[in-house]
Amino acid sequence: MSKEHSYTNGEVTIIWRSDLCIHSRKCWKGLAEVFKPGQRPWIQPEGASTERIVAQVKECPSGALTFRMNAGADPDKEDAAPATEVEVSANGPLLVKGSCSVIHPDGRKEMREKVTAFCRCGASANKPYCDGSHRRIGFNDQSAG
Repeated sequence: MSKEHSYTNGEVTIIWRSDLCIHSRKCWKGLAEVFKPGQRPWIQPEGASTERIVAQVKECPSGALTFRMNAGADPDKEDAAPATEVEVSANGPLLVKGSCSVIHPDGRKEMREKVTAFCRCGASANKPYCDGSHRRIGFNDQSAG
């Protein structure tokens, strides 16, 4: 089960699920005022506006970062559930964007929201999900474009 960590600026709460993180670095490269991997806590939501935080969290390729608007915040900042979309990332995971149901070999069903990164390289220790191992093994998919 995923360990969740929550960080809030009072208006928005950022939720980080560490076991889903593929360490793409998009968060801290896109919003270094909030995402600071060398510090504790590493997420400091007071560093940027709610609008910028929401926009950056939506860029998380694995779904490890999500958000919820706190009571009294503008509900228009949250997206309605989008249609499911699949993106093949070059030399990386298969990204399923939107809601999907994952049925595991043991019959267990798991509902996933936002973005789910599925392993394509075969080296993940967290199959069927990506754990970033594709970088470690030098996975190169010539057909990914």
